[in-house]
Amino acid sequence: MNRFRTGLAAALGSFFLWGLLPLYWKQLDSTTPWEILTHRIIWSFVFMTAFLAWRKRLPGLANLLGCLASDKKKGASVCAAALLITANWCIFIWAVVNDHIVDTSVGYYINPLMSVFLGVLLFHERLTRLQWVSIALAAAGIGYMALQLGKLPLVAVGLALTFSLYGAVKKGLAIDAWYSITLETLVVFPFALMYGLYLFYTGEGHFGLALKDTALLIGAGIVTALPLVLFSAGANGLPLSVLGFCQYLSPTLSLLLGVLVYHEPFSETEQATFAMIWLAVILFSFAGWRRR
Repeated sequence: MNRFRTGLAAALGSFFLWGLLPLYWKQLDSTTPWEILTHRIIWSFVFMTAFLAWRKRLPGLANLLGCLASDKKKGASVCAAALLITANWCIFIWAVVNDHIVDTSVGYYINPLMSVFLGVLLFHERLTRLQWVSIALAAAGIGYMALQLGKLPLVAVGLALTFSLYGAVKKGLAIDAWYSITLETLVVFPFALMYGLYLFYTGEGHFGLALKDTALLIGAGIVTALPLVLFSAGANGLPLSVLGFCQYLSPTLSLLLGVLVYHEPFSETEQATFAMIWLAVILFSFAGWRRR
């Protein structure tokens, strides 16, 4: 029971922090999304490396790097995972900065359903009839939004697609969560560092100019890594069914922030879309619970 409570607290903590993350990026309103992304990569790598050093796990990381160097297929998978999570971060930060928090909520609501659909396509997993209905409902919700807006909701689809593909790639890797995020940020770290130095020396960046922006940019590494650390602890102590239900806390908080705090539009189109997606989530959760 103690392990369950600890795992539940850690999981809820991780999804709570992810749900409130738009509040953090909104504080960096004077910087561009690209500069925020750059420092998120740089300081995430620094924070995770320092954490591994504190836990005396750097030798294990060095051994893993040696294995990846000799296994080209696995090395390519790590690079693919790094590019996918970077794209996901980029879309999310851009959306928050440009007042599309509600769209990010849509994306993370449909992400689990898209992950299941990819499981069918890539790993030949089987679904129940009710799970197929839930996926169809979510697709109908996105289709309805696209018809009403006259275009595909790219933020929502982009977030769901990149994160579900990221999960699919990581499923085949089976690398320790601590090492995984360190390796993924390491892959894109040189490019982020070069761009960060370019911004600094050309005077186009904000790092080092104002104390608030500098502190927030450095803190981007902590707010990225801390939820991942908590999520890893939660995943180890909870049944998958409970963990899957907890994940809907994050997009719910983001939705409330977008509508109530930042007054983003929540028209009849968004309401109808969310109604279909929420119904899909309920059916999907019920189908999973009944199967177990």
